Amino acid sequence: MRANLLLCLCAALAMAGSAAAQKPAKQPAAPALPYKPVAIVPPKPMTDDSFEAMRKQLGETAQRKDRAAMARLVVAQGFFWDRENRNAADKRKSGLDNLSTALGLNNKEGAGWEILSGYAEDPTASPSPRHEGAMCAPAEPAYNGKEFDDLVKTTNTDATEWGYPLSPAIEAHASPQANAPVIEKLGLHFVRIMPETASDPPSYMRIATPAGKIGYVSIDSIAPIGNDQICYVKDAGSWKIGGYVGGGEPP
Repeated sequence: MRANLLLCLCAALAMAGSAAAQKPAKQPAAPALPYKPVAIVPPKPMTDDSFEAMRKQLGETAQRKDRAAMARLVVAQGFFWDRENRNAADKRKSGLDNLSTALGLNNKEGAGWEILSGYAEDPTASPSPRHEGAMCAPAEPAYNGKEFDDLVKTTNTDATEWGYPLSPAIEAHASPQANAPVIEKLGLHFVRIMPETASDPPSYMRIATPAGKIGYVSIDSIAPIGNDQICYVKDAGSWKIGGYVGGGEPP
């Protein structure tokens, strides 16, 4: 299950859309109009027993917030942190120290350990385009980049305003309630995320379907693209955390 991680990611996506709409240099969010669907192929789980075992151990360790055990799951040296087109990792520090900085594990009020638990639940991973041998999660879906760029341009939106269903036939409801009438079932294509969540704490997300209808879907059923990612590498024959991709959490 990807629920824990997706709640964090999707809530961030919805807030990012709201923030983007408030930037002075950007026009107000475009109204919900029909758009041409751009197909996606959802990421697939890794079929590797040793990877599964490592994820299970990671999840248990994150739940306990056990730094000593976590140190054994992170490479001692060579940890990378791809942030703002550079490697932000401090080569003088251990892999665990760099991971702690990236995820804010030392912040008692932060969500770093919960985010780690969410990563542990995600069975998908895809090769890093920058680091040979590294597999990063959550994996991105496959899609036509040009078609997606055209979608963003023709709808006068931003890439952060789009997400994709994690499975086919997700039900979009007329209101943010599970028993509300279903207005449409989503196909495997990008879906526009409207710039606010439907509830606080967020449990439903407001979307626009390709037909231009406004609907509500469970917040853990839609994933954003361009996620922060945790990356795994083989170290002495075992999978370990070898890097992080993204802006990170407050220290």
